[in-house]
Amino acid sequence: MSDGPEITDSVKTSAVVGQIKSFVAGGVGGISAVLVGHPFDLIKVRMQTAEKGVYSSALDVVRKTVAQDGALGIYRGVTPPLLGVTPMFAISFWGYDLGKRIVAAVSPPAIDGKTDLTIAQISAAGFFSAIPTTAVAAPFERIKVLLQVQGQHGEPKYSGILDVVSKLYKDGGVRSLYRGSLATLARDGPGSALYFATYEYLKEKLTPDGQKLSLGAISFAGGASGVAMWTAVFPVDTIKSKLQTSETQSNIIKVTTQIYRSGGIKAFFPGIGPALARSFPANAATFVGVELTHNFFDKYT
Repeated sequence: MSDGPEITDSVKTSAVVGQIKSFVAGGVGGISAVLVGHPFDLIKVRMQTAEKGVYSSALDVVRKTVAQDGALGIYRGVTPPLLGVTPMFAISFWGYDLGKRIVAAVSPPAIDGKTDLTIAQISAAGFFSAIPTTAVAAPFERIKVLLQVQGQHGEPKYSGILDVVSKLYKDGGVRSLYRGSLATLARDGPGSALYFATYEYLKEKLTPDGQKLSLGAISFAGGASGVAMWTAVFPVDTIKSKLQTSETQSNIIKVTTQIYRSGGIKAFFPGIGPALARSFPANAATFVGVELTHNFFDKYT
């Protein structure tokens, strides 16, 4: 009888330690993703939010941005992602780890003696991870896109992150900072489900029995998961960007209608080229950072 509490405490401690490791690894992955992918993201957002005819292509965005702001202009608005994406990815991977534990507890994964989660269970855990992530992602995405799009039509409106926060709060309080939260969750819920399911599926297929996953396989699986996610949720991302940069009160239905009237289905996909071009290297870097951090923990802790 006395052994029971000790085993329970050990299991609880192991679960907490595992979640802390997932949190830190996700943060490292987030930093890696931002440094690699931010220029592509800036191009995507500018193409999504600019008036028709402002840019002729992704390269035109780069040319005009560099001409106006210099070479570092492609990193305009990078600070909010570094400050926001790091904890956002940390929370996402922590949420994914927690989601897997919850799914395994509710629906034990044992199939023919195996303990691996099914793709459906992984997808459910991935969707769960987006719920806590949205609390961090929504305001930082709002700040990021506002900094990214300013300067396209005249002088910049904001001097930096704190100025954006101050003016948004003055105009509409906390609610203004969180504009687009529902659209963010509508994008990240199914997106995260597909994201983690694709990665876990490819990781298993690319790992020979009894061998460790190579960096090349991690990079491919991570990059492919990013492409799969963005291809599926890009129209929702366009709606979110429009909603978060709107200077007037709006909602998902109104913005969706306006986008469709402006150019039909095609209008939901401006900037998808840069988004997909970004998604592969950025998410490859994310999972390389995550897996290397886990390997570090396994080796030294």
